[in-house]
Amino acid sequence: MEKVTDFFGSMVFDERVMKATLPEKVYKSLKRTIDRGTPLDISVANSVAAAMKDWAIEKGATHYTHWFQPMTGVTAEKHDSFISPAPDGRVIMEFSGKELVKGEPDASSFPSGGLRATFEARGYTAWDPTSYAFIKDGTLYIPTAFCSYTGEALDKKVPLLRSMEAINKQALRVLKLFGNTKVKSVRTSVGPEQEYFLVDREMWKKRKDLIMTGRTLFGAMPPKGQEMDDHYFGSIKPRVAEYMADLDKELWKLGILAKTKHNEVAPAQHELAPIYDTTNIAADHNQLTMEVMQKVALRHGLVCLLHEKPFAGVNGSGKHNNWSISTDQGENLLSPGETPAENAQFLLFLAAVIQAVDDYQDLLRLSVATAGNDHRLGANEAPPAVISIFLGDELTAVLDAIENDTPYGGTAKEKMKLGVDVLPQFSKDTTDRNRTSPFAFTGNKFEFRMLGSSNSISCANIHLNAAVAEVLKNFADELESASDFNTALHELIKKTIKEHKRIIFNGNGYDDAWIAEAEKRGLMNLKTTADAMPHICDKKNVEMLTSHGIFTEAEIFSRRDIMLENYVKTVNIEAVTMVDMARKEIIPAVAKFAADTASAVSVKKSVSSAACKYETKLVSELSELIDEMDEATTELESAVSGLKDIAEVMPASEFVRDTMLPAMDKLREAADKAETITAEEYYPFPAYDKLLFGV
Repeated sequence: MEKVTDFFGSMVFDERVMKATLPEKVYKSLKRTIDRGTPLDISVANSVAAAMKDWAIEKGATHYTHWFQPMTGVTAEKHDSFISPAPDGRVIMEFSGKELVKGEPDASSFPSGGLRATFEARGYTAWDPTSYAFIKDGTLYIPTAFCSYTGEALDKKVPLLRSMEAINKQALRVLKLFGNTKVKSVRTSVGPEQEYFLVDREMWKKRKDLIMTGRTLFGAMPPKGQEMDDHYFGSIKPRVAEYMADLDKELWKLGILAKTKHNEVAPAQHELAPIYDTTNIAADHNQLTMEVMQKVALRHGLVCLLHEKPFAGVNGSGKHNNWSISTDQGENLLSPGETPAENAQFLLFLAAVIQAVDDYQDLLRLSVATAGNDHRLGANEAPPAVISIFLGDELTAVLDAIENDTPYGGTAKEKMKLGVDVLPQFSKDTTDRNRTSPFAFTGNKFEFRMLGSSNSISCANIHLNAAVAEVLKNFADELESASDFNTALHELIKKTIKEHKRIIFNGNGYDDAWIAEAEKRGLMNLKTTADAMPHICDKKNVEMLTSHGIFTEAEIFSRRDIMLENYVKTVNIEAVTMVDMARKEIIPAVAKFAADTASAVSVKKSVSSAACKYETKLVSELSELIDEMDEATTELESAVSGLKDIAEVMPASEFVRDTMLPAMDKLREAADKAETITAEEYYPFPAYDKLLFGV
């Protein structure tokens, strides 16, 4: 039997391959570029390209592609072969450093939010050497950034790399104040847990809504859903286990550290969790994971659904973003440590995260805002749309002691003062995990739980990194000018806790009372994408994001328009699909059942004097529901038509929120009720029980 250690990373041009194939001088130069961001000389690029080409061809590759992440939310690729013509009519296999470092895909057809006119086609991809190239389906994939001819970022990788550099720069300033001069770089790392549903492909083919939108737009609840909690961590069904084993193998070949797999709460729902990696690599790997998950599912006669809410009435799917910050010396800056000095450093970084989340709660909320995720957030399964932080009892008690200058835990004789021995040791993880919190401290990391399952993790981490970088900058500015560091440190953390403790909530985030309490605290409740996304253009956000070079002002406004346009288009496609299904499938099917039942009544009455109470009542109910569905469909058609007349994206998003979505809900309510009283053989597509329990 083949060992995992024999094939893990076998399709990746990783450090092992580099060492074996590159001249020592070239390898060291490339490592400096990867580790420190130094410029890459073209001679080095040529040498790397030659080695990469030879390795790829040996693995069976015939093409290469610059693999990038445009604002569509998925990845993009244009494949070029290695072949070049030779004078004698043969071909030779070539790949230059120039081709490795830069590509030129057409940029006109990708969302740009007005940054590029349609006739301005040129765009550039630039190699990201920190993310390893890999081979998939006979092609060498080169992870790249994507920008316009005039230099604007047209993707999610460029601003992510910028945000990582911003937090690196400011964290190094803070660490220097603690006397830590050995550290040369600080990196954020992420472990994104990926939830998903598996359904039978033959059933999927019969559902136009799943094909067109990735979610069921109609569907009544089956007799059993997730009430028994028997699916969560339950025994994995053979067909699913075979899929998971195949998926693991494919991911491991690509060097993706898939670690954990299990059944999730809802029937047909599952989860895959990787080991942590540097944020930009984790983002690349997660995009690749989602693609591989869907491809492998097809081999097993399945379809992998990554929509945040494919089924109403059961849990949707999220993507928990486990975020931490560490030095190149291996120190996790969110781990409390074992000495007072380490405690003090940890508490300063903790305070920075607390303030960042409070100051920029709108940015964090909008970073996860999509039409799909709007259905999930706030349901009794996922965090509410209100941002808050869970710290647990012990850390909260430590912060309370600092804020109030009181002994911690009633055991210290002196008031709590940072930087001196009276600061006690405390454990990194002594409290239970709060699964209802949007942003929970879980020992030595924060778990940002609001991301939707189909989201790129880049967006959330861009804004999280940027917000923390801004607070660290302000902390460094203040502490660098202090005459007494320990006193200034204590007062700074004390002030931060006092001013931002409103964001800390250790209770049940699902409780309606918390939403009311959050409003009293002045926290934002941005329920939909239409509510959240415009806040990226608020003055404080524009100033912060531009000051750290994360975005230009033009890039910020373009992203608002792109994300709102995606929201509008997504819901419009759903609405048009609903109209199509209602007119062509559901209403005719229910009408036929009503007609056949009415005919049965006529036949029955012609041969006897039976009252036919059941059949008569059923026909009456069906007729009323047919009229309701027809009326609701007409109303939705009117909304679809009305949307076409709105030219600007912001009023269009508000129209979708206020008019189109309620019309969709109205149609679904009538159709789902009709499904419950229509004979199964008449209904035109598989019901929820077949989809959820059919694998």
